[in-house]
Amino acid sequence: MATQARTQRTHFGYEAVGEDVKQGKVNEVFSGVAWRYDLMNDLMSAGMHHSWKDHLIDKLRPRPGMHLLDVAGGTGDIAQRFLRAGGSEVTVCDINESMLTQGKRRMTDANLPGDKHWLLGNAEALPVEDRRFDAYTIAFGIRNVTRIDRALAEAYRVLKPGSPFFCLEFSHPQGNALKKIYDAYSFRIIPKIGKLVTGDEDAYRYLVESIRIFPDQEQFASMLRDAGFEHVSYTNLTGGIVALHTGWKL
Repeated sequence: MATQARTQRTHFGYEAVGEDVKQGKVNEVFSGVAWRYDLMNDLMSAGMHHSWKDHLIDKLRPRPGMHLLDVAGGTGDIAQRFLRAGGSEVTVCDINESMLTQGKRRMTDANLPGDKHWLLGNAEALPVEDRRFDAYTIAFGIRNVTRIDRALAEAYRVLKPGSPFFCLEFSHPQGNALKKIYDAYSFRIIPKIGKLVTGDEDAYRYLVESIRIFPDQEQFASMLRDAGFEHVSYTNLTGGIVALHTGWKL
């Protein structure tokens, strides 16, 4: 039984690796680019990631008294938007300490009201009690998780009954013309931008590959239902380049 667990395979981009080594490789990627992560997001998406995140917050409708868990919260973009929109308390969880360090610094600079907590932890085994949070968000992080089904089960566990799950993630563009343009840009341009800005072309090649192997919109919606979420739906943004997935723990 133990031997079988050690030999279980998964994907690190297009590379097949053992499940026990993927998280370490992902950590290396984000530790290396944390200091330029926000700038790279601006360059790679031509600034569109701001509107995608704003759309998530608009749908979430933060309110006084709401406590959000933002997983893979990295540099705090979602957390800051949540507090600015009226949320009262946010816990940012990320497995990478370098990303959390950047998030804390940016949050201090923003000087926003509300309670802020920073948690070093794995989305597959969240170090928090059951039924604690009023909402769960994960933006551009779920595809880096080794076992997505476990992360979704954890999301369901830590939410209070009647609370929403929101996942913003790169997805599968709709229409052949858009797919061709997007593929050309992703594989030819993004790694070169990564090399120019961070000095790490391989990290951004992995990120592009991780997008391509992520389940499509319908497949991921099915995974949410399997995890127990109800009223599952998704909205394609920018022609399906990004999708906002939602589900409810009832």
